[in-house]
Amino acid sequence: MNLKQAQEGVEYIIESINTNDQELNAFLFSLGCYSGQKITVVRHMKSGCIVAIKDSRYNIDNQLAQAINV
Repeated sequence: MNLKQAQEGVEYIIESINTNDQELNAFLFSLGCYSGQKITVVRHMKSGCIVAIKDSRYNIDNQLAQAINV
């Protein structure tokens, strides 16, 4: 299941990130978004969703939300 399908307020563990862009992978890693890390969807929006990783919240678009599997 990807983040677009995840329920709001439920804590998940990231299983994989399906992207071939190494820069994007490095950026996500710097945010703390990598396999084994806990992530929570705070709110779904039309353009994407707000997620909580560690003690921070980020707004991610639909394409990225579909690439993150939990």
